[in-house]
Amino acid sequence: MIDINSNIYDKGPGNNDHKGPGPGVMGARTLTGDNVVNHVDEHLGEVKEIMLDMRTGKIAYAVVAHGGLLGIGEKLFAIPWSALTLDTVNKRFILNIEKSHFENAPGFDPDQWPDMADEIWVDSVNAHYGTKT
Repeated sequence: MIDINSNIYDKGPGNNDHKGPGPGVMGARTLTGDNVVNHVDEHLGEVKEIMLDMRTGKIAYAVVAHGGLLGIGEKLFAIPWSALTLDTVNKRFILNIEKSHFENAPGFDPDQWPDMADEIWVDSVNAHYGTKT
């Protein structure tokens, strides 16, 4: 597994011949639709969107859809980008969290996205996942 928040060039000898997009630099479109599982391989959802913080130019969070059928009745979760690890072998993300803890995370309706500029909301999401902004 590769931590996508790290730089592929920091992985030591043998990686300095890497050129072009890859695990260190990837298009967001190639990651949307990827499954999200936890550390015991339980399915948590699917990446719907990757949201950018336009002030900093960094990825703010991934929107993960859970439940529902064909998009109906699904709940969306904002997962801090730093909480996800890319599993390049299986083309999915790993979120180190118990399924029940994930299902009780602060989520939102597809028709009412949260204001991520709301520091209280952001703090509650980061507290739930044990991450920092």
